[in-house]
Amino acid sequence: MSTAESSAAPITNSHGMEVEKIPSHVFQNAKNASTYVAGQIADLIRQRSDAGENCVLGLATGSTPVSVYDELVRLHEEEGLSFQNVVTFNLDEYFPMDSDALQSYVRFMQEHLFDRVDIKPENVHIPDGTIDEAEVANYCRDYEQAITSAGGIDIQILGIGRTGHIGFNEPGSGRESRTRLITLDIVTRRDAASDFFGEEYVPSRAITMGVGTILEAKQIYLLAFGEGKAPVVAAAIEGEISKSIAASFLQDHANAKIILDDAAAEQLTRFRCPWVLGSCDWNEPLIRKAVLWLSQHLQKPILKLTVEDYNEEGLQDLLAQYGSAYDINLKVFRHLQSTITGWPGGKPEHARQPGDRPQNHEDIFPKRIIVFSPHPDDDVISMGGTLGRLADQGHEVHIAYQTSGNIAVFDHDVREQAELIADFNNAFELPNEQTSALLSGMQEALENKLPGEVDSEAVQRVKGLIRRGEARAGARVCGVPADKLHFMDMPFYETGRVRKKPLGEDDIALTVKLLQQIKPHQIYAAGDLSDPHGTHRTCLKAILEACQEVQEESWYEVCDVWLYRGAWQEWSPHQIEMSVPLSPNEMLRKRNAIFKHESQKDRALFPGPDPREFWQRAEDRNHKTAQVYDALGLAEYEAIEGFVRWKGDVLNLL
Repeated sequence: MSTAESSAAPITNSHGMEVEKIPSHVFQNAKNASTYVAGQIADLIRQRSDAGENCVLGLATGSTPVSVYDELVRLHEEEGLSFQNVVTFNLDEYFPMDSDALQSYVRFMQEHLFDRVDIKPENVHIPDGTIDEAEVANYCRDYEQAITSAGGIDIQILGIGRTGHIGFNEPGSGRESRTRLITLDIVTRRDAASDFFGEEYVPSRAITMGVGTILEAKQIYLLAFGEGKAPVVAAAIEGEISKSIAASFLQDHANAKIILDDAAAEQLTRFRCPWVLGSCDWNEPLIRKAVLWLSQHLQKPILKLTVEDYNEEGLQDLLAQYGSAYDINLKVFRHLQSTITGWPGGKPEHARQPGDRPQNHEDIFPKRIIVFSPHPDDDVISMGGTLGRLADQGHEVHIAYQTSGNIAVFDHDVREQAELIADFNNAFELPNEQTSALLSGMQEALENKLPGEVDSEAVQRVKGLIRRGEARAGARVCGVPADKLHFMDMPFYETGRVRKKPLGEDDIALTVKLLQQIKPHQIYAAGDLSDPHGTHRTCLKAILEACQEVQEESWYEVCDVWLYRGAWQEWSPHQIEMSVPLSPNEMLRKRNAIFKHESQKDRALFPGPDPREFWQRAEDRNHKTAQVYDALGLAEYEAIEGFVRWKGDVLNLL
């Protein structure tokens, strides 16, 4: 375990002004960060146990603290950590909410921690989502008194929402607020939609500890992981204290710490533009980042940047080390220009021209290529233009759909398919008792289904088949035939619930087997890790671990692994190592391929934080990348899809 950065000393700018107003510790990945926090909790539990005292913990729910709870369970099972002296108070609960509902925080805590350790049931406190509304005010006062009677909270664990909320303290929550019933912000409800299989099923209210309650904890750890949290994390740590971002009140706490992974920290000044804080250890990636930042900040093409521009914007140190602005400009410009290629798989020998930029393994043409798609539409959403280009240029292109994507299909789509099958049988006089019984059973299951309830196995299979058909149609638009499509249905995904199983050996083995079967020269994988369910992250880990298993095989020696983005975010220009420009017709083709995924069209079941349709997001990101290249002084294109080469280091970030 190690930190990439640690702010034991305050982070200040060149004028000595404090930039980060809450001590922030940045770890390479969420696992290491969670292990650190779990270790701090375990140490206090043991200290209090040795003294014959209780340890009072304030706990949070959601995906962020899960790894902390997993590590605490491991410490209990393998190192004898006892929870007999632990008293817990959870931050919040939806209202109303039955304790045994899939989305209940009571159930969440039982599944992830309480049922797996030796904590006393009477020591567990979670806001009750079943009490009568008329009793809520008294209940909240009693909850506060219970915390006080327990001696106050020793360690409080927090996450942070996109609105900056801690607990469910939405924008407008004051510093003195106490445990209460609160109305949830529309952004918070939208972010929770995936857990409830639709925004309309998310409760509009919740019981939450107040900001004042939280600030009375003796020690606070706020955890945030992933690129999606980076903007609000920066605002909470570096911005002013404000009711609009409840997490900013932690600036007033004497023992609050922010625990981040690299991705969540990327908008902090020391990572986004560290040169404004003082001298830097300049390397090639940081130089590119600084020059592109300067170009965009001043809205000037790279080759027009002057010595005065560098000096006036805090980059004197870079000039002092590397000489003239012209040389730096030219170096960065040429690098960016070298990333642009219309032949992502390389050119055939007859098409090569003197002066062409060399491609990796350009002597191999055509190439065998596999595109891994976490969900059945990520391939066309994120790299549909490049996918079509590779197929048109004669490469043997395979697409591997890693998961069925079945939970993202609406119930009404299944009903329509069931009615179609019934009508088909009747039209062609194909009576089949088994089919009729199956269709009737599915219809009955859907009619009796409660919001958020897991589908029957038959309904799950039909939803998976719907997505398979859409995937075939989308691939066909891109020129990839059906016999080159591989539906992996990785076991970790097939729970019928938003919450998935951990990545297992079977998932890795499936991936290894497919790689060994195809022996690709190029692998494309999803590198956007901010999808709300974590499926992209899990799927990428499976691919990279599989690549490590086959790295000694001869075919892998001439294999490149490229990471794409687009469904949830895009690569920044300083990160891109291959830029594939797209024409207007190619963009139209990409849109048509996305449109084939009709079950995700108009309204996706799990849209995430961006309410736009996926084709709109993808086109906007591709157009903006091209516009950035144009503004930097490079050639003007309709759109660009960007890729980053895996160099064996990304696995450490997962």
